[in-house]
Amino acid sequence: MTDLAKLNRNVVFGQSGGKIIWQPRIGCWYNDKKFAKEPLPEPYEGKNVHEIHRAMGISSRLYTFRKCFKRIEDSRVNRTSKQINDTDTEIRMETPVGTQITVTRRSANSYQAITVKWEVESEEELKVATWREENTSWEWDQEAYDELIEKIGDLGAPTIFMPRMNIQSLYIEKMGVEKGVFALYEMPDSVDAYFKALHESHDRLIDVINESPIEIINFGENVHAGTLSPDLFTRYHLPECQHRCERLHGAGKFVSSHWDGDTGPLLKYAQETGLDGIEAITPKPQGDVTLEEMKEALGNSMFLLDGIPAVYFDETYSIDTLKECVHKLIDLFAPKLVLGISDELSSTGNIERLRIVDDIVNEYNAKC
Repeated sequence: MTDLAKLNRNVVFGQSGGKIIWQPRIGCWYNDKKFAKEPLPEPYEGKNVHEIHRAMGISSRLYTFRKCFKRIEDSRVNRTSKQINDTDTEIRMETPVGTQITVTRRSANSYQAITVKWEVESEEELKVATWREENTSWEWDQEAYDELIEKIGDLGAPTIFMPRMNIQSLYIEKMGVEKGVFALYEMPDSVDAYFKALHESHDRLIDVINESPIEIINFGENVHAGTLSPDLFTRYHLPECQHRCERLHGAGKFVSSHWDGDTGPLLKYAQETGLDGIEAITPKPQGDVTLEEMKEALGNSMFLLDGIPAVYFDETYSIDTLKECVHKLIDLFAPKLVLGISDELSSTGNIERLRIVDDIVNEYNAKC
């Protein structure tokens, strides 16, 4: 195990002797510049994201290892795709119980397509989604794991994020927020059936995860209080999160979840979740909470992953402001800290500011 991979593992499992790790995510910065055909600053031109991390000597959060877990659709599902026009693509999922149609539109601003027609916009389509989850299985891909270890295993510990659970899946993957909210109240039985099928599908995935060598697990939830009220959070999200954590902890896994946007109304539940840590809580001036409020919520038992507002890497804010924030985060959260950007370096960020944070972390670690 390389130094960065070992440090990553030792930090999250409390075996680092007080040291922390600096692990910024730069995918947004990289992809936006590539999409805009904007050259990367020297000496990074021609390098991919992981090569940039390697050139800077900085750890990477290796969510790429999610490729090791393969979702296997039932053989009776027939997926077809066709171009409707210059910008729009239709995807059809034919199943024995009905059809789902998704329409996406190529964006003028990023590689990410815009959803024109959601996969689920009716109760009939929701029942198809339920059937698909009921008949989904999961497999481990050892070949993919070995390849990733060889290519990027020097940059950190193998890490994955799981698919979203119940209500976040409904919002972000299936229906969109507005249609998802209406579905909760207008077709509760069908929604509950979908949530049950999703729970059982993800339990089958956890069976595979628990047998795998990957020890660091994240729930890629994008929890945001603006769309997930305390009532909905405690009714749907919290019990499922607790269930997942109990199962994963039984296999010795480290478990975190991705909360971004506004999180203030939900932080009071942090220590009830069963999570070891929370990723990407966004502090002021970008989010809605202070660093002190984050510390009060996480206490001394939970990790913070990330913590530095992304805007501090823009020229809008001084280097002194960035440094002050980093020192404060270390004072408040170390050693339960995987320092990063909440939640990514933006396309307008200055990548060289990553080195400033790296210097501060190295200086702190040298004293441990």
